[in-house]
Amino acid sequence: MMKDVYITDYNCVTPLGFDVRSNWDALLKGKSGVALHKVIENQDAYYASKIDSEKLNEEFNRSFGNQNFTRLEKMLLLSLRPLIEQHPITKDTAFILSTTKGNISLLKNQPDLPEGAFLSKLAQKIADFFGFKTKPIVVSNACVSGVMAIAVAKNIIMTGRYRDAFVLAGDEISEFVISGFNSFQAIGSEPCKPYDKNRNGINIGEAAAAVYVTSSPSEDEKFLFKIAGDSAVNDANHISGPSRTGDGLFASIRNAMTEAGVSPEQIGFISAHGTATAYNDEMEAIAFNRMGLQQIPLNSMKGFYGHCLGASGLLESIISMESVLHKTLIPSKNFKEMGVSQPLNIIKENQPATISHILKTASGFGGCNAAVILEKC
Repeated sequence: MMKDVYITDYNCVTPLGFDVRSNWDALLKGKSGVALHKVIENQDAYYASKIDSEKLNEEFNRSFGNQNFTRLEKMLLLSLRPLIEQHPITKDTAFILSTTKGNISLLKNQPDLPEGAFLSKLAQKIADFFGFKTKPIVVSNACVSGVMAIAVAKNIIMTGRYRDAFVLAGDEISEFVISGFNSFQAIGSEPCKPYDKNRNGINIGEAAAAVYVTSSPSEDEKFLFKIAGDSAVNDANHISGPSRTGDGLFASIRNAMTEAGVSPEQIGFISAHGTATAYNDEMEAIAFNRMGLQQIPLNSMKGFYGHCLGASGLLESIISMESVLHKTLIPSKNFKEMGVSQPLNIIKENQPATISHILKTASGFGGCNAAVILEKC
């Protein structure tokens, strides 16, 4: 008999705060981390959501002392530590790291490839620091990594190989990432506006996020979200562009909802990918309509956090669960006028809601699409 798997704890480190509560309070007030930042020397500033490095170092030194870690590693350690303090690590505990680029900043001006730039080395360094007894698992599948990491945790626990798992996600803003998206002419010249008629591109963001996943929750858990269904489908359309018909995302949502045993009417809220690029937003609108989800309240968190790459799916899942717990849906920031061909129920202001099922979706380079259903228990 398969065991149910639950998320029972989480934390995040973002430009809006170094814990979930400060992030939630900022979101309720409509605060955004997106601002102009000088990322590349001899180039104009870009709109991005960037953590203040001085504040990050202060918070890290307060928690860990003056130890030698990269900026990204500090973000990851700060995010995961509160969960480690609450949940013991055993020989049956998995550690999963979700990241797109990891310590890519180590490559700058280096003639040789630094060992720390390998994702496996980053994962092992974090695992060793906290004393994990199992080999780390790395999920690096472009921008669906965070959502897929939740699914991986659920599925490896359901096999019986592990009893619980810590899922950690993180990416930071770097010259490489900015230059890469700029080469696609995808970087916006203003704060991003997902699904809006006047959107003109994405803002890159950075964050770290962590969740604790288990098949054996304790009786005193404050909250409980069952990972009820998941799916990942590749539409094989283009290295950087999703299927124009939304085939991959549609199939991912359909599969996840089938596993969870829920109908479109039972979905209370959609946390969408919403990058504020023409192809992504339009594809999502088509996929949601094909699934009969066009009336379900929907938002994108990119206007608050930017696109945090491998951390985005996990961070946005955390904010979605907070929305359910607080019975409040957060608007899709900067949205004013519909800019896709199919109808969507875009959230425009803080609104009360009682929700039992969340649909979280993500899409990314290489044609990958992922969906997960989170059920409030």
